[in-house]
Amino acid sequence: MKVVAVIQARMGSTRLPGKVMKPIFDRPMIHYVIERVERISGVDEVVVAIPDTPEDDSLAEYLKRRESVGVYRGPEEDVLARYYGAARAAKAEAVMRITADCPLISPEVSGRVLSRYLEGAGDVDYVSNCLVRTYPRGLDTEVFAFAALERAYREAEHPADREHVTPYMWRRPSRFRLAGVCDSVDRSRIRLTVDTQEDFELIGKIFEALYPDDPKFEYRDILRVLERHPEWTELNRHVRQKEYGE
Repeated sequence: MKVVAVIQARMGSTRLPGKVMKPIFDRPMIHYVIERVERISGVDEVVVAIPDTPEDDSLAEYLKRRESVGVYRGPEEDVLARYYGAARAAKAEAVMRITADCPLISPEVSGRVLSRYLEGAGDVDYVSNCLVRTYPRGLDTEVFAFAALERAYREAEHPADREHVTPYMWRRPSRFRLAGVCDSVDRSRIRLTVDTQEDFELIGKIFEALYPDDPKFEYRDILRVLERHPEWTELNRHVRQKEYGE
């Protein structure tokens, strides 16, 4: 079974413009997303799906010059169509969805989600670690059958379903077979994604603490450093995530 990780990325952001190219050390944030996704066991190919707008031309050029990933360009607002196009072009049989605002994505945690999908192959259409949130936001990983993605692409009509890619699946448990992966401890209150400057400041502190000594640092290492510096999580505790339908 060919597993393709599709990273959803774009330059534009109303809260933090150009966030995917903001530097951490001497490289843009998206480099670290790709670096970590490429380490997920079981992923055969990585593709970055970006809008086909002039605003995103510089991102496309950077990826083609600097990164060892495929690039697929599609509609800006119809992200579901962009995802479907990327997965179809890569001949994916299973698709892993990651977003480019998650530079601390965990190869170990994402690998756990993928393993759960592969173990239930034929009996499950969609697996994620955010159906019931126990992991920090920013480690979100979804894995689903290409057939399920194609069905959503052909049937979904609501704008929010087109924008957020997967709600058409997980909001219809009678039509798609769903499974979740949960942590043993609920740490969902921790925010490790980047949507604001405060988010980026927290991510920067974590990278500065861990990356120089171990570029392959993992989720458990992040938890240890946050235990030593609990005040860091106050930086972005007030940030509210945009939800489905908003």
